[in-house]
Amino acid sequence: MTLPLLQDLRKIFKNDTGRVFIYPSSGTGAWEAAISNTLNLGDRVLMSRFGQFSHLWVDMAKRLGLDVVSVDVEWGQGVPLDAYQQDLQRDPSIKAVFATHNETATGVSSDIAGVRRAMNAAASDALLFVDGVSSIASIDFQQEGWGVDLAVTGSQKGLMMPAGLSMLGVSAKALDAAKSATMERCYFDFADMIATNNAGYFPYTPPVQLLHGLRASLDLLFEESLPHVFARHRRLAEGVRRGVQALGLDLYAVAPEWYSDTVSAIRVPDGIDGAEVCRIGFERYRTPFGAGLSQVAGKVFRIGHLGDLNEVMCLSALASAEMSLADAGAKIDLGAGTAAAQDYYRRALSPTNPEPQPV
Repeated sequence: MTLPLLQDLRKIFKNDTGRVFIYPSSGTGAWEAAISNTLNLGDRVLMSRFGQFSHLWVDMAKRLGLDVVSVDVEWGQGVPLDAYQQDLQRDPSIKAVFATHNETATGVSSDIAGVRRAMNAAASDALLFVDGVSSIASIDFQQEGWGVDLAVTGSQKGLMMPAGLSMLGVSAKALDAAKSATMERCYFDFADMIATNNAGYFPYTPPVQLLHGLRASLDLLFEESLPHVFARHRRLAEGVRRGVQALGLDLYAVAPEWYSDTVSAIRVPDGIDGAEVCRIGFERYRTPFGAGLSQVAGKVFRIGHLGDLNEVMCLSALASAEMSLADAGAKIDLGAGTAAAQDYYRRALSPTNPEPQPV
């Protein structure tokens, strides 16, 4: 069972010449595996913070003994390409560049191909690390084409499973770096994984039930085909965005270039508590919205639109959001959001009408 899983995951990552490792952990474990196998204590690395999860990755890098150059960005934006290029040009000692592809806390997607272009423009030979936990298998990701050396994802997002598995795509360059890296590691050691994975096994007891789930997930993705999966996520997200706009609300992402196709963080009106919207949605309408995290706690609620999802399910999320907002005291026009999304989905799925352009 294991060897076909590893081979098919390489297709998901679009990793032709490297490897993909499966760890029994959350995505955080694969973050640590990527760092500890390829870098050394004191290595200078370039990172950016613009949401809770990018912040946590910076915190991990510091605690593991890296010398972190951290670029703080307004929450609602993403990876700052110009700042990255300037920092890399100023400091050729930077050994690694980190980028969060999709910041789940704020509903922001970043241009990973643009990060590679910035690195190339600065003539940087650094390793490129990417957090793709809420992007890989949902929106286009091209590890080899974009020159990503270490790419992290987890089982609970685009792979449509419970949490518990992390996957780490590793380039040939990163595998080579692991041979001379001196940071201590044991559980996440690439060498142990390679020695056992080559025969279809693991260096410790694997969560076999999750591997069976992964097999089912990959079969569903390939049956639909990745291009259709990506198009479906774009369509679902656009319907939600139009519903939010029709309610007179704004996304936390500050401009369309940052809009995520896997999660929308929605600003609540002044005087409304986003946590209360989430509480009402869960307790009264049995709908679990994502709460605001850290800096955006109480300021947003989040609708996830990724994985095993269709248009009608997104409409139900919008309908519940409308009722929860109204019950929390927001002055909104009940039905306006769902109507706008319905109109978009009907036209987008019509065999005769061209799909409307994104807002």
